[in-house]
Amino acid sequence: MITLRLSNTRGYADHGWLKSFHSFSFANYYDSNHTSFGNLRVINEDFIQSGGGFGTHPHQNMEIVTYVLSGHLFHKDSMGNQATIAPGEVQRMTAGTGITHSEHSHPTTETHLLQIWLKPNQLGLTPSYEQTHFLDSDKQGKLLLVASNTGDSGSVKLNADAQIYATLLDQAESTQLNLNPARKYYVFLISGNLTVNDTHALNAGDAALIQHENLLTLSDAHLAEALIFDLSA
Repeated sequence: MITLRLSNTRGYADHGWLKSFHSFSFANYYDSNHTSFGNLRVINEDFIQSGGGFGTHPHQNMEIVTYVLSGHLFHKDSMGNQATIAPGEVQRMTAGTGITHSEHSHPTTETHLLQIWLKPNQLGLTPSYEQTHFLDSDKQGKLLLVASNTGDSGSVKLNADAQIYATLLDQAESTQLNLNPARKYYVFLISGNLTVNDTHALNAGDAALIQHENLLTLSDAHLAEALIFDLSA
C-alpha cells in the first residue's frame, strides 16, 4: 500500500527569518493524521535566512539528523561541539538525557536543510554527536546508506531502528530496494520529480508512505534528489 503526502498539504510556518514546511505535527501545527510514521517523528524542510538561526534550546530522548541542501549551518552544543554543516554532510545528534544547542545560517547566505527526528531505541542514552560527508557521485543513480542503526558503509550511526538512504536520479536512471513487508518505508522527494513503483508520481516536497510492500522502485526521474527511510513499524 502506497499513500501520497503532497507538498502543499504539509504544515507551514513563517517566522520571518525562518520558513518551515512540516511533514508531521510540529510546534503550532497539528494534524491527527500526520503525527509520525513508524518511528519517524519529524521532517521539517527549513529555509533559514542569512544571519538567522535558532538560539540555544534543549532536546531530550530523540535522534536528530540534519541534512543540509544549500548554504552552511553553524552548530554549537553543550557537548562542546562546534561545527559547520555543508551540503553533502549529514549530522547526527543523540539527545538522550538532554542537550542544548544553537544553529545559525551564514551571515550572507540562506541555508536550506532538512531537520529529521527519529524515536530512539531507548530513553536516557548518553548524548553524542557525529558528522560525515557524502559525495554526490556515490548517490548518483543508486541508493547510498547515509544513516543506520549499524553504522555500516560509513553511515552515521543511529540509536534508532531505522536506515536512511540518499539518492540522485536523472533521465534513464532508476534504482530499487527490497522491502520487508513488516516494516514501513517513507520516500521524501527533495527536488525534481520521479515515480514510485511505476504508479505514483512525486514532485518536489511530496512523499510516499509505504506499507506491506516487497519492492520499491524509483524511476522516470528528472533532476531528482530523495531520501528513503526504512523504519520500524
